Amino acid sequence: MTSLIQSVGPGRQRRKAARPQELLEAALTLFVEKGFAATRTEEVARLAGVSKGTLYLYYPSKEELFKAVVRTHLVEVIAEGSGIVEQFEGPTSELLHLLAHTWWSRVGDSKASGIMLVIITEANNFPDLIQFYMDEVVAPAHAMLTRAVQRGMDRGEFRDMDVSAVVHALIAPVHFLVLYRHCSAACSVNPVPLDPPQFIATQIELLLRGLVK
Repeated sequence: MTSLIQSVGPGRQRRKAARPQELLEAALTLFVEKGFAATRTEEVARLAGVSKGTLYLYYPSKEELFKAVVRTHLVEVIAEGSGIVEQFEGPTSELLHLLAHTWWSRVGDSKASGIMLVIITEANNFPDLIQFYMDEVVAPAHAMLTRAVQRGMDRGEFRDMDVSAVVHALIAPVHFLVLYRHCSAACSVNPVPLDPPQFIATQIELLLRGLVK
């Protein structure tokens, strides 16, 4: 009996260690498919294969569960981007391309891109969550891109412009891609195909033509 318990124990420990991530993946799926308001915690627990009580051991409310999803899938990517900005040694034009394609590979081309739609569609109903999103996603992302653009101006690679306006110009295509990705997914036939990586590269090149001296 002892040997049986010992053989099962490590597997159960590994399963327990994986539960937070499994819950976050289940929550992400349902939040994107149904929205925040319509998603019930018991549905998340069921999709993750655990009880509702187990879910609450890790995430005491649906709001905290949503925040954990955002931190895992968005905040961590922004932190990674900030590290890239700090360590990058090449031309700033290449840095902007790298940041944009990193975002696409990590967020835009994944289910996590749907979090932005959840925020847009439910902003009026959950002001506290929207403030959380602004504080932990929008503000840090804007600050990261501000440092990148300012770097180009300080190094004499870019002409002086309103940095905040340039950052918004960089972010706008991201919003378009998210809407395009999720709207086109609902169509069986897409009459206007789009290659997202090429679109990103083109948008940055168009912007750079206005920035470079």
